[in-house]
Amino acid sequence: MADPARASRLASRIKVIVAEALRTRVKDDRAETITITDARVTNDLQHATVYYTVLAEDEEDKAAGTRLLETNRGALRHELGRQLSIRLTPTLEFVADEIPESAAHLEDLLRKAREEDERVKNLRGDADPLDAEAYRSRGEQH
Repeated sequence: MADPARASRLASRIKVIVAEALRTRVKDDRAETITITDARVTNDLQHATVYYTVLAEDEEDKAAGTRLLETNRGALRHELGRQLSIRLTPTLEFVADEIPESAAHLEDLLRKAREEDERVKNLRGDADPLDAEAYRSRGEQH
């Protein structure tokens, strides 16, 4: 079993090799819309998971990018075997990266929080937080 540091180094190398192979070996214009975001390798160096995003407007183009990766899996693995100096070439698994969607959702939540803060600020008006009377309910005696 390899150490985790070696697996990490191999994963970063696989990320670069797959990205370059997409650009040079795959003869399809849709490959330009695919970005390799990360790669992970098991500690035994037998399996690699490659994370990707497809920069496309609609779901049909994203599905086409996914199909492109799946149909070229063998060519990409062959390129890995050619460029890596390890005994066994790891198998490739492609997983769509969900980080861009999560980031967009987080940005939406932050935008809503800023709007709510602005609304509360406008409701506050000219209230003076140092005025003790401002925090008393009507009719409350001291």
